[in-house]
Amino acid sequence: MSAFKGLACLILLVTTSSQISAEQKTPLTLQQAVAQAIQKDPWLEGSQYRENATISSSIAADTLPDPVVSLGLANVPTDGFAFDQEPMTQVKAGISQMFPRGESLSIRRKQLEELATQHPFMRLDRIAKTQVAVSMKWLDVYLAQQSISLIEKDRSLFEQLSEIAEANYSSAVGKVRQQDIIRAQLELARLEDRLTKLSSQKERASAELLEWLTGGDSGAFNNSVNVASLELPKTLPEIEGIENAYYKILKANNQQMLANILISHPLIRAVESRIKSSQTGIKLAKQQYKPQWGVNASYAYRADDQMDRSRADFLSIGVSFDLPLFTENKQDKEVSAAVNESEAIKTEKRLVLRGMLAQMQSIFAARERLLERQTLYRTNILQQSSEQAEASLTAYTNDDGDFAEVVRARIADLNARIDALEIEVELLKTNIQLNYFFSEQSLKAVSEFGANQ
Repeated sequence: MSAFKGLACLILLVTTSSQISAEQKTPLTLQQAVAQAIQKDPWLEGSQYRENATISSSIAADTLPDPVVSLGLANVPTDGFAFDQEPMTQVKAGISQMFPRGESLSIRRKQLEELATQHPFMRLDRIAKTQVAVSMKWLDVYLAQQSISLIEKDRSLFEQLSEIAEANYSSAVGKVRQQDIIRAQLELARLEDRLTKLSSQKERASAELLEWLTGGDSGAFNNSVNVASLELPKTLPEIEGIENAYYKILKANNQQMLANILISHPLIRAVESRIKSSQTGIKLAKQQYKPQWGVNASYAYRADDQMDRSRADFLSIGVSFDLPLFTENKQDKEVSAAVNESEAIKTEKRLVLRGMLAQMQSIFAARERLLERQTLYRTNILQQSSEQAEASLTAYTNDDGDFAEVVRARIADLNARIDALEIEVELLKTNIQLNYFFSEQSLKAVSEFGANQ
């Protein structure tokens, strides 16, 4: 019995030393990871540049083409190249200006301005997706880290059990057999293998998390943190679940209501901006049926003749325009192409909306099952596995139990605690994923839809 008291002291010492070691490091919280990832995301900066470029292009599109200036000599005689020999010899200066068809300039500007409005929504969606992605990686690192912690705490217990079994076997005390010693050593080896596997998972998840946290606006990379030194807090963060109004709609599987909620999502609004721009593109294509006008003016100077008699200069003014008569293979096809492009983007909107609905319902169904498992573990499995482990250990210390049963019970208790941890982490993941689909505008959509109904 004294050996097991020493085992309890050893477990307490290992736990205390690990807590002190953890306190000496600065853990990376989930909020810090998300904020840092958003701050260092070059995609957001690139999106701002693309928006600025589109706005600049819209201003340029609503500008008349530059006038064309022409200078030249006309009707110069080739037998002497004398400027005053022939009355038709002239020095001409002209200017011409073309005007685009109909209202194509203003319509093109409007089209580009509408296209630029998608970028703010795309950035909002990117921020929301970044929060989800970084949170998933952070929780993967946390799960591996805490699973390693649970196994390391139990490893000292299995080492102590192995030592006690060897001591009792050597002194022929109790019911210890050689196979019990081998079993204890085998379980220790399996724990080591499990620790190695979890360490690999943690390092891989840490590398994927650090991918979001390195680099920045200047393009410089920070090498002060690596996959081996990354440490997270020992407690899960508080992540709010979805609003009760959303929960009722998901529970009732109200497809129409969910679709109305998702209409306000940044991803859908970005697609709607493209649809609006494509519809303006149809109006732009229809301008091709209108003629393109141009005006021109020129002034021709004539020198005095060889008898010093004055010659009149010439002034010319003209108007030009084309006649879009043969529209079957040009204008008609351009309008048809614009219409088809607009319909294709509408189809894309339906596909995105359908995919989001399916993802939302799938995540919600998984969350409901996880809540059931969480309740089962909290009220039944964890308590019973712990009691079973304690009971088997007590029976073994009183020479009334089997050593193999002690090991099995301890392994089952460890697995139960790791499974419970996985359930807690997966529940937080579902909360994060569901929160992606809902925003402040979503509550407004819920209230408006309810009023209309």
